[in-house]
Amino acid sequence: MYLPIGDSVVVPYSSLLGVFDLDNATYAKRTREFLERSEEDGRLVTLGQRLPASLVVTDGAVYLSPVSAQTLNRRLSENRWE
Repeated sequence: MYLPIGDSVVVPYSSLLGVFDLDNATYAKRTREFLERSEEDGRLVTLGQRLPASLVVTDGAVYLSPVSAQTLNRRLSENRWE
């Protein structure tokens, strides 16, 4: 199964590590440091032209998605049995 995370990008469920609300996650200093490190390593990918709403972490990349974490989590729960 694949999770569409925005801007025509899909992520396989098997590589998905976490989906986080960007507004809540960026308050923590460690999250900001993680994002900075990901950008330095070339693993940070910004999707779309809109402001990012969620942080999608996979084993290969870190995505800033315009799709809300609530919507992504709903998609995950709707499709987990397929």
